[in-house]
Amino acid sequence: MRTSTAVVPTAAASRYAKQLLSHLGRKSGVEPVEGDPEAGLLHLSSGVGVVRPRADRLILEATAADDEALAAVEDVLGRHLERFGARRELTVTWRRDGG
Repeated sequence: MRTSTAVVPTAAASRYAKQLLSHLGRKSGVEPVEGDPEAGLLHLSSGVGVVRPRADRLILEATAADDEALAAVEDVLGRHLERFGARRELTVTWRRDGG
């Protein structure tokens, strides 16, 4: 499995997390993340996304079977968050594990 993480600085992480999970969860539903009550897990067609709000940042995690599928998960999570945070100029930059 391939994984990547994006850490997006924002003072409104909880609000963006709720918005992102609500929007993307309409199709796939949102599952809780054990030990992290504010986080949510999304099963997307290409893989899995996790959204974790923190006090000063929003953490996005993507997991998929291969690089192409991982890019699709990154695109869905990142594109939607950047659209929701356009006024505050949020930018999502992914960092892939293992390269």
